[in-house]
Amino acid sequence: MSWIVEVESPVAAPRLFKALLEWHNLAPKLTPEIVSSAQMIILNESEGVGSVRQFNFTPVLPFEYIKERLDFVDLEKFESKHSLVEGGDLGTKLEMATTEYKFTPSSTGGCAAKMVMTYKLLPGVEVTEVEEKAKGAVTAIVKAAEAYLIANPNAYA
Repeated sequence: MSWIVEVESPVAAPRLFKALLEWHNLAPKLTPEIVSSAQMIILNESEGVGSVRQFNFTPVLPFEYIKERLDFVDLEKFESKHSLVEGGDLGTKLEMATTEYKFTPSSTGGCAAKMVMTYKLLPGVEVTEVEEKAKGAVTAIVKAAEAYLIANPNAYA
């Protein structure tokens, strides 16, 4: 199964893409009510592919952490793909989950952010239960990064 979320942003594609690749550094600062801490575990120096980042959450979420692996990155086309490898709903509601990000520059100087999540639910889990939460979370991440970049015009420039 999969779903798509598209978000228009006034922020340029290169800046928003870089900020989301560095989300493990920004999340604890920008969303401390959700992300208590985060870290990157570098497994491959080649543009970070294969690296894993862990996000530790506050009690606001029903799980303590997630770990996601960077499977693919194209720094020129502003595209990446991440796989959930541990934590979150993996093993309790999800068998697997991946998220692909693509940032397309717009004629106004901003961009269109497109996120495609592909997942497989465990038997007995309702689609809407997982999907609505995930769509909201992905949109909130993009909007938090966007707000930070607007307030800090030299960040990720």
